[in-house]
Order: sequence, then structure tokens, then C-alpha cells
Amino acid sequence: MPVNTVFSWLIRKRIHEIDLFRKYPVEVQGDMLHAHLRSLGRTDFGRAHGITPETAEGMTAAAYKAAVPVRDYNALRPWIDRILEGEGDVLWPGIVELMAKSSGTTSDRSKFIPLTQEAVKGCHYKGGKDLLALYVHNKPDAKLYGGKHLVVAGSSLQPDANHAPHTPQGPMTGDLSALLIRNLPFWCEARRTPARNIALMESWDEKIEKIAQRTLRKDVRILAGVPSWTQVVLERVLELAGEEDIHKVWPNLQMYMHGGVAFAPYAEAFRRMTPTAGLDLIESYNASEGCFGIQDRLGSNEMLLMLDYGIWYEFVPLSQLTDGLPPDFPETLGLADIEIGVDYAPIISTNGGLHRYFIGDVIRFTSRFPFRFQVAGRTQAHLNLAGEELMVGDAERAMAETAAVFGAELRDWTATAVRVEGCDDSVHKRGLDHHAWTLEFAATTTIDLQHFTAVLDEKLRAINSDYDSKRTGNHVLGLPDVAFAPSGTFTAWMRGRKKLGGQFKVPRLSMNTQYSEEIRALFREQTHDGVKPLINEVPKAL
Repeated sequence: MPVNTVFSWLIRKRIHEIDLFRKYPVEVQGDMLHAHLRSLGRTDFGRAHGITPETAEGMTAAAYKAAVPVRDYNALRPWIDRILEGEGDVLWPGIVELMAKSSGTTSDRSKFIPLTQEAVKGCHYKGGKDLLALYVHNKPDAKLYGGKHLVVAGSSLQPDANHAPHTPQGPMTGDLSALLIRNLPFWCEARRTPARNIALMESWDEKIEKIAQRTLRKDVRILAGVPSWTQVVLERVLELAGEEDIHKVWPNLQMYMHGGVAFAPYAEAFRRMTPTAGLDLIESYNASEGCFGIQDRLGSNEMLLMLDYGIWYEFVPLSQLTDGLPPDFPETLGLADIEIGVDYAPIISTNGGLHRYFIGDVIRFTSRFPFRFQVAGRTQAHLNLAGEELMVGDAERAMAETAAVFGAELRDWTATAVRVEGCDDSVHKRGLDHHAWTLEFAATTTIDLQHFTAVLDEKLRAINSDYDSKRTGNHVLGLPDVAFAPSGTFTAWMRGRKKLGGQFKVPRLSMNTQYSEEIRALFREQTHDGVKPLINEVPKAL
């Protein structure tokens, strides 16, 4: 029986299960909480909070919320350290053999997130299978499994492959994607390309070259990875093949699974590389802490909240947060109480051993029953000098729309908040605070800097009403300060910080000017009062 026919037969049961939690989300979430409490009662963490196998039975959501305070990573760190030392039954029953190492965007300190077997199989791998199942359900004529799946993954793994992760030395740590690739089931590994020794290479420059060379003549049908690095790989493949359309290299390529960062800023580049056939773009929200959402409709810009992955959800309105953090016992909402269009910070209890854990993301629901949402940003990654509350999602959209006006392909960008003291120039009114944006385009091109700045400001005002009100009359917030960086600037900056790789992300928005200043220092030759490079076009590569 053909592979695609077998796969189509296997997904029918799963689609029925997905339909079940679409129809009965509150009931399914109740089952997730009860299962979570039963496991929690068998851990040191549970006992420390008065939860035992006996008390876990019949425990209500209200009782759980009263017993366990909300924690972020720093507050959970003492328990994580015990797992890293090889202890068992700490946050989850048994020994944890894998720990996902994550630095997020701006943090200089690594985080280690437990990856239990339940989380790996019942959440992360389940999410991957569901993504393919939903795609084939929406596109029954898809022929995905006759060819290869190119996954652009992370690299870092410690200890090495010969180390037994269950020894007293502690669990194996590494990038989430690297750990998942290393432990893929055989039926999935057989379809993945390139070979594991290439996919997990530490040197990204060497890895990209080898991926391009080894996949050039493969029958690649699925792409997966963050847009920034996937774009680099595709451009190198096209260069080696002497082509401008990736379908001339991989004629059966159908789908690109992306996540980690917003796709909008990279859309123009992918359109350029797929001019004839295009690609079906499928977004997923798969973090180290768990897989939370999958785009379940083709052409959509929202994801379905996946409710049967061993995760119980609570939601905190952003109004309850102080400096981006919630109180220990916030008034949280369940699915039945959320409102469309409101920004919430999720609190999660997972089968990875996280209990009322604050992940720091911001989501915005677009529908109820079924519950679909968009990622709006991070609670501590926004710009707010004067009450404008510019979140990453709005900034990504404005930047993508502005680049499209000029037909420019963005490679990377970052923005920071600048408090001005006594600055007097042709751009900024004396004493007026503003946002500073640093952009890198994919190719050398001429763009009028003043025109670009005006369009970006216009897009931001149209998208964010708070920003618009603060910009009105140039009384509170000044015109953005935009600078164009030479090609390769952001890569050089990330390499200098030893954060070059698939798991690391350029911080998009930050109230701290450090990152913007470091990036601009790499290419600043002339400045005006030390504020702004005097350039009117994208410069050549460093």
C-alpha cells in the first residue's frame, strides 16, 4: 500500500480526537488537570505544597491554585538544579533524562527546561504528527511522504552522544530541536534529511554549507525550521544550483513548517524564492516548555490551541502584571472566561514537570469554540516610553508592511526605546523620547531613509492606537530613528555574543538600549550627536 495512503488512513482517528477538543475544550482541559495532579502528587514538589496521591484525587482547580504559587524560571531554578544533579521524583515522577537548553531572546543566562518522556512523546512529537495530519486533512491530495523532510535544527548537545543520560552525572542537555532529532522514532528519522551528523553540527557556517550540498539532489517535500536560518539554507541551495526558483531544485516541495519568530518579515524573501508554485506555510507554537498551538487552516494567520497535550492552561490579563511579571497568586482565567482581542499571559502546568509556570509570552485569542489565537509577543519584550505599549506582534506587522511598500527583503531588525535629554536635531524635537530601529536587508538596495521612516511611523500608527495617540502632534513621542545596517551585521553581532544558531533569536524589542547600541557600533562610521548613522541606502556587506 503506498505510503501516503497509509498515512492518510492513520490520521483519521487523530482528526476525530482533535474535533473532540474543538467541541468540548473545557471538559478536555479538566481531564488534563486531573491527570496532572495525579502525577504531581508523586513528586517532591507536590509534597512540598501539600499535594499527595491521596489529596490529588478530587482536587479542584481552585484548591490547586491556592496551594501552588505562580513561578517564573528564576523562582523554579532551585528545583531545576536538583534535576540537573541527577535527582529523581523532583518535579515529575522518575528520572528526567533530557533537559532543553534555551536562552530565549535577550537573556544571557541559559534556562534548562525538563523534557520528560511524557512531554517528548505526548506533546512535542504529538504536535509534529498533528501538524502533518491537519495539513493532509486540509489537502488530501498532498504527497508528502514519498520524499524527504529537510529540518534546519539546533546543534548544541551536552554531554556527547556516548554519555548515558540516566547516570548520576545528570540529564543530557541541548537545544530542543537537537534533542528531538537525536531521539526521533525510526519511521520519522528515515524521512529526514540531512544525516544526523550534519544536522547537529556545532559550526553553523559549516553546517549550512553541508546541508545545501547534501540536499541539493534530494526529493525534498517538507521544510521545517525558523525562517531566518531556513532562508539562508535556501539561498545557498539556489546559489549552488544556479537557479532562482527553489521548485527548479525541489519540484515536489509543498510545505514549510515554521515557528519561533514571526514569518511576516521573511515573507518577501520566500515569495522571491518560490515565484512559480509558492509554498503552503504552516505555523506552530512549539517552545521548550511545550507545543501549544498549530495552524489548522491553510492560509490562516492564527493557530488552534492544542488542548490534549498534557498541558493545563490558565490566563492572566496583562493588566495584572507588574514589570512584566504576575503576582504569586494572580486571578487567572480559564478557557470559558477569556475574551477575544484581549492580551493574556499564559500560565501552564505541563507533563514536563512545570506547575503553574509563567512562560512570559503574550497571546491574543481570535475565536472561541474552537479556541484560536495569535502570539502577540513577550511580557518583557515591548516598547513603552509613554503608554504606547508596542508589542512584538504589532511591530512585526508594521515592519513587514513597510518593507513591502519598498519591495525590500528584511533579514533582521531590532528596536529599542530611547529617552532623549537635550537632543536637538532635524529629526527629533528637543527632549522628545522615541524608538530607535536598526534594520538589515537581504541585499544591497537604495531606499530613501526619510521616506522609509515616515512609512514605518504611518504603519505603526495605523496598527497601534496607543502609539498613534502618543505620536499625535509630536508632543509625547517623537518620530522613529531608523538606521540601515550592512549585510551580515546581525550575524556578526550574534556570533560575537556566542549566540549564533537556530535556538537563538535576535531581540526584536527591548527597553534596554544595550543591544541596539552594540549592533550600531559594528557599522557606525559617522554619527550626529552620537545618535544616528548618516546613511540613505543599505550599505554593502561588512
